[in-house]
Amino acid sequence: MSVPLHHRAGPSVYWSRAPHPGLQRLVAAAWVGRPGWIRDIRVLPDGCVDVVWDGRELAAVVTRDAALRVPLRSSWSAGLRLRCGVAGSLLGTSIADLPPGATPLRDLWPEVREDRFAACATPAQALAQLEDLVGGRAVEPDPVVSAAVALLSGARVPALAAGAGTSERVLRRRFTHEVGMSPKRLQRVLRFQAFLAGLTQATPLATAAAEHGYADQSHLGRETRRLTGSSPAELVRGRRLAETFQTPGPGEPQDRGHELPADDPGAH
Repeated sequence: MSVPLHHRAGPSVYWSRAPHPGLQRLVAAAWVGRPGWIRDIRVLPDGCVDVVWDGRELAAVVTRDAALRVPLRSSWSAGLRLRCGVAGSLLGTSIADLPPGATPLRDLWPEVREDRFAACATPAQALAQLEDLVGGRAVEPDPVVSAAVALLSGARVPALAAGAGTSERVLRRRFTHEVGMSPKRLQRVLRFQAFLAGLTQATPLATAAAEHGYADQSHLGRETRRLTGSSPAELVRGRRLAETFQTPGPGEPQDRGHELPADDPGAH
């Protein structure tokens, strides 16, 4: 999850921090977004699931391999970005069975008390509640999927399955449960995220395509449009505006993997 910015925005802010040390096996980051004004935003695919309090509802927000529209309707949102490959175990359901977008957490965890979140006056209080909520789940991630995700960008799926002592079919089934997509589909998303993390106006797109394993610049363009609906050049322009107008939290760097294009029509 993250907040795209535009030059007409008010004090829009997106910042993240490391999770509580006891949650690092499950959670990649804790984050807060202040949207600046009410609108829908576009979230780019990253293979992750976020547990989010948006001021009205607790939800599990799923992205797969296509851009996602998310409404921002309150003054701030707080969330935990789960590590890629752990969501199925934590949520207690196959991520493939959840639709892209937000699923109310009470549908998955009926015991959840949303009134505790409604009483939070600040994002810090909501993050503390979220960390307590996730920390109270006695689960262990699938070790095979977690290990395979860590190696996925630089390995072929058959080699990963063989290294794990399992078949490609079984590995695919376990990925589908934990991530909501096959290893090959996730591999394409992670390759795009690696490209996005290094995206600047100064980098020739042909060079970036070669560095990240695309056949050529045209291949990069097709993949980028398929995953985001934008061309690489449009993402460059969006990155420039986000870097100019986004305000990080004190001492916090921007989360390059989750900045969104400011030229998105939903942000106007």
